Amino acid sequence: MPHVLQPSQRERFRLTLNTDGKSHPMENALAVATLVCGLTAFVSTFWVSAHVISAWAGTAGFGIGLYSQYVSATTPQRSLNIIGMVGAFVGAALGIAHGGFLPHP
Repeated sequence: MPHVLQPSQRERFRLTLNTDGKSHPMENALAVATLVCGLTAFVSTFWVSAHVISAWAGTAGFGIGLYSQYVSATTPQRSLNIIGMVGAFVGAALGIAHGGFLPHP
């Protein structure tokens, strides 16, 4: 009978950004901030009246994402950066198209 791993012997799935075994608190925080800004910018594009949020969150997320990508240390950090930057770019572009950085009078 082949060796079958029991549930207690299997390695549990762990969601981590530190796949190299080292701690990267600044890089992790930047990657998560990029993702949050990107998602905020993207989701707020569904309401045209939220164009100010889209434009500012997208611009901030894209800038943070560029720096975060530059200093990132692991592949999961880079993955979050790319997802966040794409959302931030789309959010900023549509936010600017819907009215820009300032509210309408």
